[in-house]
Amino acid sequence: TNQIPRQIPSPPFGIPKASYLLVAGILPFGVVFMELVFILNSIWQNQVYYMFGFLFLVFIILSLTCAEMSIVFTYLVLSNEDYKWWWQAFMTSGSSGIYVFLYSLYYLMTQPGFKGINVVSILMYVGYMGLISIAFFLMTGFIGFFSSFLFVRKIYGAIRVD
Repeated sequence: TNQIPRQIPSPPFGIPKASYLLVAGILPFGVVFMELVFILNSIWQNQVYYMFGFLFLVFIILSLTCAEMSIVFTYLVLSNEDYKWWWQAFMTSGSSGIYVFLYSLYYLMTQPGFKGINVVSILMYVGYMGLISIAFFLMTGFIGFFSSFLFVRKIYGAIRVD
């Protein structure tokens, strides 16, 4: 390997890397969207959540979706000769946590149980949902990074230099 890092070429078609985050987070969020509605109702509307088997199935599908999205975007980054894929792999699948937080704000504004509550309760709700969104971001980011890491090791491990 060379001690001096090469210059990374500009992305194709002038697409910025930040747009990968917006696109890659939509699909994992779409997987958990309906389950998120039931979980938010059970937490904030005093309803009982009883579908834990279905929640486990959604978690498995979410993990597969995060892994696939991260591998696809890592492949796009690597095919553009960009060797700085580590944080991009984490952020692409982790960006679904941003959508979870945005949906929780939408949930706050549209649910009739939240009309007329005081500012402290709103701040508490936003704080808790921020923590949940950060935890979701870290969980999906780890899944995406680890799957991309295994993918990169597999494809570069198959290269034979004789």
